[in-house]
Amino acid sequence: MILRSVRLPLLLAALLPMAAQAGKPFDVRTMVNLERVSSPALSPDGRKVVFAVRQTDYAANKGSTSLWIEDLVARDAAPPVRFTAAGFNVNSPAFSRDGKTVYFLAAKSGSMQLWSQPVAGGDAVQVSDYALDVGGFKLSPDGKSALVVFEVFNGCANLACTKKRLDDSAANKASGQVFDKVFIRHWDTWADGRRNQLFVAGFGSDGKLSGEPLKLSRGIDGDVPSKPFGDIDEFAWSADGKSVAFNARIAGKSEPWSTNFDIYLVPASGKALPKNLTAANLAWDAGPVFSHDGKTLYYRAMKRPGFEADRFALMAMDLASGQSHEIDSRWDASADTIVLSDDGKSIYTQSQEMGQHPLFRVDVANGEVANVAKDGSIGGFAIAGDTLVFTRDTLKSPAQLFAARADGSSPRQVSINNAEVLKNTAFGDFEQFNFIGWNGETVHGYVVKPANYQAGKKYPVAFLIHGGPQGSFGNGWSYRWNPQTYAGQGYAVVMVDFHGSTGYGQAFTDAISQHWGDRPLEDLQKGWAAALKKYSFLDGGNACAGAQNISPCEHDFSPRKQIKDQILYQGVSACMSPVGPNPDFLLGGRTSASAECRHWSGRAVRWSSCAILL
Repeated sequence: MILRSVRLPLLLAALLPMAAQAGKPFDVRTMVNLERVSSPALSPDGRKVVFAVRQTDYAANKGSTSLWIEDLVARDAAPPVRFTAAGFNVNSPAFSRDGKTVYFLAAKSGSMQLWSQPVAGGDAVQVSDYALDVGGFKLSPDGKSALVVFEVFNGCANLACTKKRLDDSAANKASGQVFDKVFIRHWDTWADGRRNQLFVAGFGSDGKLSGEPLKLSRGIDGDVPSKPFGDIDEFAWSADGKSVAFNARIAGKSEPWSTNFDIYLVPASGKALPKNLTAANLAWDAGPVFSHDGKTLYYRAMKRPGFEADRFALMAMDLASGQSHEIDSRWDASADTIVLSDDGKSIYTQSQEMGQHPLFRVDVANGEVANVAKDGSIGGFAIAGDTLVFTRDTLKSPAQLFAARADGSSPRQVSINNAEVLKNTAFGDFEQFNFIGWNGETVHGYVVKPANYQAGKKYPVAFLIHGGPQGSFGNGWSYRWNPQTYAGQGYAVVMVDFHGSTGYGQAFTDAISQHWGDRPLEDLQKGWAAALKKYSFLDGGNACAGAQNISPCEHDFSPRKQIKDQILYQGVSACMSPVGPNPDFLLGGRTSASAECRHWSGRAVRWSSCAILL
């Protein structure tokens, strides 16, 4: 009788309608309200980790970022606790050399300044008070000074000059602007003549940055770090604190189509102008990092000028001779960043690989590559001794913080953000598939099932096409093109990484060059057909397509009788202007008179509907 009483509720539960047991489908409002984990920083002993959490006030239409801290040695004895006080909106955490203090940027005083806060407890203290916002910082190895970034007019001799020019401009009733070169803006920020520039400032006996900061990037007509996506990985201290390296692209009037970033070396004293170390390479050189003994400079480099989707190789330069060599020549992947292990024998870097974005460890002596953190997309990470922390997100999870050993073993989740919000939320399961595409080569894609999927049912399909055009729709979370927002609305989702996508070897990426309108299109057509054949739950007669940059709106995307509606986001507005830093790589330098552009312009009217989102 006891056995029957236990089994009966289980049996009844199994017989309940599926809808009664289903979770709440994920939707866009849930997405924008999620807490966003990022920017992990480790104490030098690897014991404590500080990370950022962005929270959204939906009603007020604004976000706020705080810092949280966890003792990794205590493991699961207690979850992370809030480190910065309420009212602080902060970013860019970094530990002091002794691990007793955390520095960060905050605009609590009305402008973005550097602050510090004791790890053991106590209030945050403002340690800079400049006339301008601090755009970034990096502490010196001895902790006595810091590299700081300001956006200044290069003709100004001090920060006060830039502040006065900004104030005068704001007071001027005339708002007209004259531009004699591009860029005229990045995203929603108009160019006003200021450049990001790199300065050094010293800490006084009171622990605060004092005096007028010294400009190290003198003579550089460019941004340090670059705009709009550059960060503090673009400059570095030498281990002895006597030298600074940074990358910059000289602007002139060729900035929009140039990828000629170079690595510069300058004494931290500012007694000499920056020296270009990579002038011989007319392509992109980026992300300098000094070896621990100061004899070698590691950086990433491309080989083809003007091609922003070229492979980033890991390079090592002997600073005494100026000679460089490639470390990872046998690795057909593009390195995202450089972080040295404590023993200096390995470089840690992320790179896209087959629809994933793992973390790798590269032996600097022989170029051997090991996968340290697999599956999903690895974001920010930090290493101290044998401790590794990193953020990971997937197609079913926003970023969470993990800790592991330096070789990636024994990983465990540290953060628990969004657990309560998402515990009853239904996501769509996903699966990677492959098919034979252009030139008989294997192409990969992902299919995401609808939330609360039921076997045997047919579902409408959202066919998402990534932009770039060199990009990827892989196993990662996005707050822009998130397939789970479609899955939550009852759609299945199909995504194809066509020829030109990243993460499948450089030759695969290069295949789109001068073939923007044919090879990717063939892959999209064949991928769509392959998905319909493999997954019986896809209703091919009830589908829509959405794209960025390149779109079925712009092509004869057969079978158009099945995909009736298309959405184009940030589409190509005109072919009469060259596309990309170097049009030869995409359209072979062709303009509006070309057959390629005429092919596009004659196709949009064939669709029953095509929405253009700019």
